[in-house]
Amino acid sequence: MKKQPAQWLLSVASVGVVGLILTQSYDTAVANTNTEGFVQTPEQKITTRQVAALLDRSHYLNQPLDREMGSEMLSMYIDNLDPNHTLFLQSDVDEFKEKYASDFANRLKRGDLSAGVDIFERYRKRSNEYFEMAKRMLKTDIDLTSDETIVLDREKLPHFKTKKDQRDYWERQLKFQLISITLGQEDEKAKEEVFLANPDITRGQDLVRNDQRTPNEILLNRLSRQQGQITRIKDNEIMETILNTAMLTYDPHSNYYAPIQANELQIQSSLQLEGIGVSIRPDRKNPNFTRIVTLVDGGPAAKTGQIKPNDLIIGIAEDGKTMTDVVGWSTREIVGLIRGKRGTSVTLKLRQPNTPDASARTVTVVRDVIEQEESGVTHRVVEVQRPNIDSTPKRIGVLEIPSFYLNYQARRNGENYRSVSIDAERAIEALNKENIDGLVVDLRNDPGGSLDEVAKMLGLFIKQGPLVQIRDNRGNIQVYRDDDGGKQLYDGKMVVLTNLASASASEIFAAAIQDYGRGLVVGNTTTGKGSAQIQLDNLALGSATLTQRKFYRITGGSTQNKGVVPDVELVNIYDDATFGERAQKKALPWDTIKTAAYKPEGKFSADTLATLNQQSKIRQEQNPQFVYLSTLNDIRDMEDEKKPISLNINDRRAKMKLIEERSLAAENKRLIAMGEQPYANWNTYQAAMDAKFEERSQMKASERPDLPENEAYINEAAYLMLSADSKKPISPEETLPVAIEP
Repeated sequence: MKKQPAQWLLSVASVGVVGLILTQSYDTAVANTNTEGFVQTPEQKITTRQVAALLDRSHYLNQPLDREMGSEMLSMYIDNLDPNHTLFLQSDVDEFKEKYASDFANRLKRGDLSAGVDIFERYRKRSNEYFEMAKRMLKTDIDLTSDETIVLDREKLPHFKTKKDQRDYWERQLKFQLISITLGQEDEKAKEEVFLANPDITRGQDLVRNDQRTPNEILLNRLSRQQGQITRIKDNEIMETILNTAMLTYDPHSNYYAPIQANELQIQSSLQLEGIGVSIRPDRKNPNFTRIVTLVDGGPAAKTGQIKPNDLIIGIAEDGKTMTDVVGWSTREIVGLIRGKRGTSVTLKLRQPNTPDASARTVTVVRDVIEQEESGVTHRVVEVQRPNIDSTPKRIGVLEIPSFYLNYQARRNGENYRSVSIDAERAIEALNKENIDGLVVDLRNDPGGSLDEVAKMLGLFIKQGPLVQIRDNRGNIQVYRDDDGGKQLYDGKMVVLTNLASASASEIFAAAIQDYGRGLVVGNTTTGKGSAQIQLDNLALGSATLTQRKFYRITGGSTQNKGVVPDVELVNIYDDATFGERAQKKALPWDTIKTAAYKPEGKFSADTLATLNQQSKIRQEQNPQFVYLSTLNDIRDMEDEKKPISLNINDRRAKMKLIEERSLAAENKRLIAMGEQPYANWNTYQAAMDAKFEERSQMKASERPDLPENEAYINEAAYLMLSADSKKPISPEETLPVAIEP
């Protein structure tokens, strides 16, 4: 296999301040802050010039960073700050474009962020106006039975021309939120009555919140928490917002990461972090507090013996510095304080729930490397029996690939390192010893990763030949090949399971298996992320990923935009209109190049695939899990945020009642089909689901029972694989496969 001089990233993830905090602009609240002191540091200026130069000279599109491109960046930046067009007035937008459109690009080339900072400060100002209005309004009695309506999705609608129109929308937005909170409280109280009347349903967990706050108080508290988060945004994060938007104007996968986010990118790609080994989330009873959910076995926190699950984090001090009160902080902010370099210390101030602050204790922990073992490859064996065909159950191996990860740094340093190909090789060797009759490679929700790793992975299944073609911005084409003389670690029957969240490296794998006829691809059309990024860690501050290449199937067609279309389609649980490359702004187009010379290992005829699809469709219509998921899709489509929604709480309550009735009916229908007891009512069902979710969240991933709706995809994929080359014809009337854990 030919090597590249740099490590290419094929991850679909795009992370930035805008995506994490500023997604819903009308939910934002921010106090007056003195930001006139934003004076660019030399490192920030250098970083800005570096990013501008990369886009101007090195992006795949070969699009110079000229005046026209700068104007597009400005528009993109305004939309990213205010995606719903509710904060900036049209006069704001006109002002920004008149002042900055002509020289936005040149400013970036000079390292000047002042235009972006100026716009960000107007964003703060408008947000503060919203918060002040909300604070006044929430102290009054608000009529929730009006005949008004609201359109929640305003992305395609214009900015408001007057403050009166804007204020009217803000008021309706607050009414919508109050109605949602009120109905949520009603639902929560009904569930708590079930918990109190049936304590066994809680499974020994404290799930009764007994929240006595009014909807107005809850909303004010929520806005204040958001206010604090945006108030604490640092200069580097504002720079990240500006530069990341500039890169996103070229394509959705060129990104800039400030130092904290750069660390997150490394963690995602290597399954390794430096911290204390805890998982956290907002406390159920009071989201202002962050609760420790689990501890990593053998991790620094567990070794202290003083940190326990359910502890609330109320303060953090880094390396002997002053303790910072973190009540009301987001989990992202708290993670940023807890993580740090190996060998450094962090002190946590903790207390157990339902105890006074006076009982809080401080624990100092020395950070260390934490291997996220459970995030890697997993394998298991299920048994599937085809009625009237198999006299005995078939043993099917399941290989779950969460991402195409690789610890680049450890590999560069010559240390022992984890990678998906190493872990998969061990898993396949273990499955081979189980004498499996077929293999399901599960790539659902796999966001991608390392190009080297996906090539190595394919080499485990394909004899030899080209695997993927890569074209750079000059039109040069390079082919990744498996030239190991025909070695295959696994040469049996196989099927690849995909969905709309399977992206990038996952698509390369699925496409090659499909093109070689090595196995079926089953599930849903993939994301369509067919570009390759280079990771740049040599910036003055933070890091970046830059799209410099595009990859193509060995047949010549790109997976970009179109994705990999499965041989057999299963129920899709994602919304195609909002998820995947085809829903992204500035997505690169689909195109083709010449076919690479390769020799298929097999081929499924059109007639075979047509028969498999027909029979699978019939089974899906009979399978209680697929019927349940299809019904949920229909229920989801009942809410369309592009259409006016009533602001009369009675109308909303009736609509919720209808949704609840249909959801409960769908759940009970599948329970009865599975021979289980249906739920008596919606409240009992919701209470039971809360208890189960809480219990699962505290388990290790390897300990969580497989969800029946998840297993339906595994079983159907296995059934299709076994049926694809069965010598005995299969009639559509045959019943579903039976999956049994060995």
